[in-house]
Amino acid sequence: MRRLRRIKILATLGPASSDSAMIRKLFEAGADLFRINMSHTPHDKMRELVKTIRNVESSYGRPIGILVDLQGPKLRLGAFESGSTQLNNGQSFILDSDKTPGNNSRVNLPHPEILAALRPGHALLLDDGKVRLIAEETSPERAVTRVVIGGKMSDRKGVSLPDTDLPVSAMTPKDRADLEAALPEGIDWVALSFVQRAEDVLEARKMIRGRAAIMAKIEKPQAIDRLADIIEASDALMVARGDLGVELPLERVPSLQKQMTRMARRAGKPVVVATQMLESMIQAPVPTRAEVSDVATAVYEGADAIMLSAESAAGKYPVEAVSTMNRIGEEVERDPTYRGVLNAQRVDPEATVGDAIADAARQIAETLDLSAIICWTSSGSTAIRVARERPKVPVVAITPNLVTGRKLSVVWGVHCVVAEDAHDLDDMVNRAGSIAFRDGFARAGQRVIIVAGVPLRAPGTTNMLRIASVGPNGDAQM
Repeated sequence: MRRLRRIKILATLGPASSDSAMIRKLFEAGADLFRINMSHTPHDKMRELVKTIRNVESSYGRPIGILVDLQGPKLRLGAFESGSTQLNNGQSFILDSDKTPGNNSRVNLPHPEILAALRPGHALLLDDGKVRLIAEETSPERAVTRVVIGGKMSDRKGVSLPDTDLPVSAMTPKDRADLEAALPEGIDWVALSFVQRAEDVLEARKMIRGRAAIMAKIEKPQAIDRLADIIEASDALMVARGDLGVELPLERVPSLQKQMTRMARRAGKPVVVATQMLESMIQAPVPTRAEVSDVATAVYEGADAIMLSAESAAGKYPVEAVSTMNRIGEEVERDPTYRGVLNAQRVDPEATVGDAIADAARQIAETLDLSAIICWTSSGSTAIRVARERPKVPVVAITPNLVTGRKLSVVWGVHCVVAEDAHDLDDMVNRAGSIAFRDGFARAGQRVIIVAGVPLRAPGTTNMLRIASVGPNGDAQM
């Protein structure tokens, strides 16, 4: 199952893609890891999906990552007397703590934390931004607002606050219960919603206790100003463009996507570009040309992964959506300008031994036209460092830890092989050559470069480079 592209594909599972046969088809079509959205998935169904994915993984002998996406806080209005009302431009409208049903002049806002944090001039976006209010008078009991963009408003519609820093945790009681159910199942990534600050990630990390890696979803304007700290606290980043486009002007989202992709790469953290990438394929067997260009942009920018949401979870053409994304990735990476774009974004390595070794491995491999960079890695950090350099030659990660292999399924360009750990340096070199030969990354007589840490089995000690020639039987010699 060697992929012919470097960018990874994250496919969301749902009603259209829950059974074993469909998950197999999605994997064969190009999905590298799967997302389980806990907003719509009961615990029993989540456990069933994890078990099914693991069975598919076992039958193909390839590590497959599983990401559990937590719902996060859902901020909603209360109910109206008649179920809905019409808000007109310029009228006054009150949000208050009174639990009685609302009308054309007021409605309950059952979130005291919002009323406490709102200030005059702050915007409130209702129903995914379709209706826009501006706060004029605020108190802990009520907010008097002016309707800037009116429209029909009905019960329990969502509320977004792009200007307000809410003093609420990114994790709700539901999220904690979902985590407690998911972590024992051996999931690999947790996507954390509603992240506003690095402390939100650190709070989740205390609960997860190393049992999964954390992917911070950037969907709040407040997170943009603290992005460097959030990236440092996280293991990966997701550019959640849907919610981000509700709370920010849409024209800002493309530039923020580029900035976040480059910041994450600079920090050596995987970055996933998500939401509405092939939206029309929920109903149609082919995407629009604009959607193809959107996916291609993420590939050109060097994102680690691109994500399908409803297209694979609830759409009519889940396999076609994955296949389309796979073909776009392959075509972009064949473009002669692709390598130039990636190289132009490369930054100097960090002043660490591991980063210097990764940068040197890329330069040597490209200068000598080697066939592959082979990384022996226990924790995955060696492979992530090498992938950060976006080398021209393939990257093969060999790890004795299946957990590490699954985690690396989201990392750009990494073909991961789970194998018994090397016994000594000669064994490390020989088996690196034989695996590269077996999986089609090198032919007899070609050379590979091997990156590892010495002493063996000491995580985080990337400090060794070896160039080896692949023999006629796939063995390698220095």
